[in-house]
Amino acid sequence: MAGILTFYTNPMSRGQIARWAIEESGASYETVLLDYATTMKQEPFLSINPMGKVPAIVHNGQVVTECAAICAYLAEAFPDAGLAPTPAERADYYRWLFFAAGPLEHAITNRSLGVTPTDSQQRMAGYGSYDLVVDTLEKAVSAHRYFAGDTFTAADVYAGSQVAWGVQFGSLPKRAAFEDYLALVQERPAYQRANEIDNALMPTPAS
Repeated sequence: MAGILTFYTNPMSRGQIARWAIEESGASYETVLLDYATTMKQEPFLSINPMGKVPAIVHNGQVVTECAAICAYLAEAFPDAGLAPTPAERADYYRWLFFAAGPLEHAITNRSLGVTPTDSQQRMAGYGSYDLVVDTLEKAVSAHRYFAGDTFTAADVYAGSQVAWGVQFGSLPKRAAFEDYLALVQERPAYQRANEIDNALMPTPAS
């Protein structure tokens, strides 16, 4: 499914994940850069995402927001890229894609905000505890070559980005299993292209 794809982003955002996914998909696209304080919170973008957040894509008139959804959508919309799972890998694909979008992101966000659930509150929190999430993530990257098995998929774009950011910025520990996994996925040409594009779009520090 080709067609017109427009990518709304800011280089200092989760849009980096979506750009990696787009580069992996091989889709032709145009980029619309938005500013946090102005164009991201105004029309016409609010008609695309009322949350006023990036990334978002519009493909053949259809809007997709939320990074995990964008990754999964691109895997299906551009099947020749091979980002969708094989039938045997489908269970792990969905499991770890949504684990990263749910428990992992919530645990990291709460920890950065200084929120630590008590033992009783852990029953209410979908992620339980930060330590439990990290240990579970380590088992996931250790079980196979990639998150879903032996094949790189869109789950590696999304969950792999979470691992990369976590290790880089200290919200995840630098465990050997994480670093070994990142050494594998960060060699991908699409990952490197996406990084080069976003790095070039970063604002220049004031002198």
